[in-house]
Amino acid sequence: MTEIRDNPQTPPDPSMDDDALYQELVGQTAKADWEELERFFAKGQIVKVDGAIDLVDVAMAMVRDRAERFKAWQEAGQVAPLDTDTARRWAGGEATLWAVVTPPWILVQEADSAPARH
Repeated sequence: MTEIRDNPQTPPDPSMDDDALYQELVGQTAKADWEELERFFAKGQIVKVDGAIDLVDVAMAMVRDRAERFKAWQEAGQVAPLDTDTARRWAGGEATLWAVVTPPWILVQEADSAPARH
């Protein structure tokens, strides 16, 4: 597992072309334990990503400032700040979590519900 520091990694270089940026974000995506994420939840920095969409696509939209696409996911309930009930379930160890950092946000998705695309 990759350790998530208090000051998450530097964001990817936005001047990269989309393919290179996507691969960079895939390389930064890793399994995460709730214990690593809990302090970021307390700071309001965790964004839950629904398993129906690609975690890295969401990270790309954030890095590229594709606000309309992100807003559509929000309106569909596919991305949202992590809610307390889900946080409690994750704290109970009931899910395998994948995370990618797009400072200051940490995007998190349950592996059990995520499509395999990488």
